[in-house]
Amino acid sequence: MTRGRPPGVAILLEDPDCAVIDKPPGLAVHPGPRTRDSLETRLAAAGCRWRPVHRLDRDTSGCLLLAKRPAALRRLQAAFAGRMIEKSYLAVVAPPPEADAGRIDAPLARRSSRARGWWIAVANDGQPAVTHWQVEARAPAGALVRFRPETGRTHQLRVHATLLARSAAILGDPVYGRGDPGGLMLHAAALAFPDAAGRRMEVRAPLPERFRNLGFDPV
Repeated sequence: MTRGRPPGVAILLEDPDCAVIDKPPGLAVHPGPRTRDSLETRLAAAGCRWRPVHRLDRDTSGCLLLAKRPAALRRLQAAFAGRMIEKSYLAVVAPPPEADAGRIDAPLARRSSRARGWWIAVANDGQPAVTHWQVEARAPAGALVRFRPETGRTHQLRVHATLLARSAAILGDPVYGRGDPGGLMLHAAALAFPDAAGRRMEVRAPLPERFRNLGFDPV
């Protein structure tokens, strides 16, 4: 059921049911009307039947869980729905927060306009969204912040990052801050999930060079 291999990506962990890859920035997970190249189209072209269990934004790098079999896909999607999956992200936030750690509880809702398109906003009528955060390091470029989301809303971390300081945003975020030639500085650094036997599996993606170029060491 797994003829072919995912092309052009590093495999961080693999077992008979699933695998975790290190998704590069700039690669969409799913195809769309204006997205001819995506991970799913590459998998299909390579004859690989592995399927993404969840998604990362196109410009977010790091740990992405793939299922090799339909039964594994259903099991892991149920684990996500049951909040049995632990995710940890690293982001460069500028300007940096004054505090070193905290918890954000701010509901999120989708908004749209003809001029701007769609975006996500903090709103009382939104879906519950909770994120824990901690500053790992500080540098002239901003703060390296570790985010641990309890929920998995669209753009959750990108919007919650704007609440850490006045005019704050993840570096390189063109929607909620300002674009940057280095791209969006958001990386899915670690993922923990139960395997078919119920054992906890944990995998980490190495800190990308674009973070190290800003003066941040692996954490």
